[in-house]
Amino acid sequence: MAEKLNVHEMALMQFHNAADAINLSADIRRILEKPMNQFKVNFPVKMDDGHIQVFQGYRMQHNNVLGPFKGGLRYHPTVNTAESIALAMWMTWKSALVDIPFGGAKGGIQIDPSQYSKGEIERVTRRFTYALGQTIGPEFDIPAPDVNTNAQTMAWILDTYLLTVPPHERHAHIHVVTGKPLGSGGSEGRDKATGQGVVYLIEEWANDRAFPLKNATYMVQGFGNVGSWSARLLKPFGAKMVAVQDHTGSIRNYKGIDPDDLYQYVQSTGGVKDYPQAEAIDPDDFFASEADIFIPAALSEVITEDIAPKLKVKLVAEGANGPTTPHGDRILREHGVSVIPDVLCNAGGVTVSYFEWLQNKRSEFWDIEEVDMKLRRRLTKAYRHITNIAKQHDCDLRTGAYIAALLRIENTYKHRGIFP
Repeated sequence: MAEKLNVHEMALMQFHNAADAINLSADIRRILEKPMNQFKVNFPVKMDDGHIQVFQGYRMQHNNVLGPFKGGLRYHPTVNTAESIALAMWMTWKSALVDIPFGGAKGGIQIDPSQYSKGEIERVTRRFTYALGQTIGPEFDIPAPDVNTNAQTMAWILDTYLLTVPPHERHAHIHVVTGKPLGSGGSEGRDKATGQGVVYLIEEWANDRAFPLKNATYMVQGFGNVGSWSARLLKPFGAKMVAVQDHTGSIRNYKGIDPDDLYQYVQSTGGVKDYPQAEAIDPDDFFASEADIFIPAALSEVITEDIAPKLKVKLVAEGANGPTTPHGDRILREHGVSVIPDVLCNAGGVTVSYFEWLQNKRSEFWDIEEVDMKLRRRLTKAYRHITNIAKQHDCDLRTGAYIAALLRIENTYKHRGIFP
């Protein structure tokens, strides 16, 4: 029977599974199962032809007991309240897991950016920023790029936000967003951070099992920022990409697909469809491809109870948020497939966002070697921690990751208490 859960219900199920495993305080459970704040804004924007269109934007702030709310903004037709709350919850666990002083938030705009000009997207972004007002701020809620947003989007948000701040205070507010262009206060390594984190964690998994990455095969779903960087950063290990799927189609070549060449092709054409060095395959055949590692790096709810049995891999490294449903998870466990869960596997992005935030606050600039070293150290520490917890509780890594995050948050609440 097909699954009926939406992403919010899925996130709650994962949360309650881990909360049950550690007998989480009922009071803390009640706090964490709901977002602290929910913002939904409708705002008008003038289009290129002069007519006015009204857009709907969201910002969900789940929890900030560990620090300012933090999370991306996505521009996609499916953006809604339930999805934004789920993504905000995952951000809370993610930040707690990698031990950075942030809480969780998420949001975006219901829009298909491919249907609008660059000028229209800029005006939509700036008007959305203005509509959010003091909902965001460098010490309160710090947005970042997500699906269909990038460094340019963050630069527009930064510029618009700074115009609401007194001139003599503007320099002290440039950390209101992360993922900015380097010339606007961005950090080295932020563009590749999520993909870099995925590869660091695949390395750790492989080292634990004495599994050689040289000549290992992998498949990638989604060839945007996360998928393309993960693929390109695996290439130097001698691993071979054999199948790729994105919104334009699915391709495969068991002799290997060059990630750098495919990246250039996608940059010029907009997708993997008709890539000359691989054959087009049916979307269902993509999931049945023979490979050692699968990197889902697109949207959520991909590995369902129908898709999970088709996978013939040893490892799923979740570059996307929520790509595996609870029923899909169960099937993967039954088939002996390892899963590096999203709340750890794609935490490279928020970790380097934290580094960018710190650099802005301190008026510092770190080189790429320092950023990569700090990122590897933080993710490796988190991986070791959750593998130990998974052994102690005889559970999978996802539940272990949630347990690690919840224990940290529960401990903070116990020390601080609840006002009044």
